Amino acid sequence: MTTYQDQKAIQLTKELREYLLQVGVREPACLKKLREQTANMPERNMQILPEQGQFISMLVRILSPKRILEIGTYTGYSSLCMALALPNVQITALDKNAEWTKIAQKYWKEAEVSNRIQLIIGPALETLKTLQNQSFDLIFIDANKSHYPEYYEESLRVASAKGVILIDNVLWNGRVIDAAHSDSGTKAIRKLNDLIKSDTRVDICMLPIGDGLTIIKKKG
Repeated sequence: MTTYQDQKAIQLTKELREYLLQVGVREPACLKKLREQTANMPERNMQILPEQGQFISMLVRILSPKRILEIGTYTGYSSLCMALALPNVQITALDKNAEWTKIAQKYWKEAEVSNRIQLIIGPALETLKTLQNQSFDLIFIDANKSHYPEYYEESLRVASAKGVILIDNVLWNGRVIDAAHSDSGTKAIRKLNDLIKSDTRVDICMLPIGDGLTIIKKKG
C-alpha cells in the first residue's frame, strides 16, 4: 500500500525556486520596490513571498470578491497584491503598528489604490470584535500567531455566506512538528491546524507554498 511517505513531493532547491520566480511570477514595479525596501528591515521575514502574492492575486481574480479583510498588514505587500488584482475591490486592513503601515500607505498611494484600502490601527483581535453587521468575501490572516485560533473564529463570523479565508504560516518553518518548540505561537498554530482539520463547518486545503497556506471555504 502506498503511504504519504512513498509519494514524492518536490523539494524546492534555491535554483529551482529561482526558476519558479523567473517563469511563474509577474511582479509589478511597485510591488518589487516595496519588497526590496522591506527586505532591509529587521522584521523582513514577516513579508509574504512574491509567489504567495502571485497566488493570492490569482485567487482574487478568480473569486472576484467585493470586500476583503486583511488581518495583519505589515508593510502592505499582500494588500497591494490584492488591490492591484481587481479594480474596485474594497479592502479593510488591520494592523497595530503605525510605523510599518506608513510604508504600506506610501506604496498604496503610488499605485493609486489607497482610496480602496481602509487601514485600521489597533490590536487586530479587538478591532475584529467591533466589526458588526459587516461581511467579507475574502479574508487573509497573517498576524500575531498566538491569536490564530481567535482570528479564525472571528473570521468565520464576518465571512460572507460563500466567504474564503486564507491563513499564512500554517507550517511555521517546520516548528509545528518539532516537539522542541513549545512557545505560544507554535502551540496556537498547532491548535488551529487541528481545529480546522476537524471543523465540519468548512472545506479546507493546505498548500506548502511559502511557509504554508491554508485555504478555507465556508460550507453552504
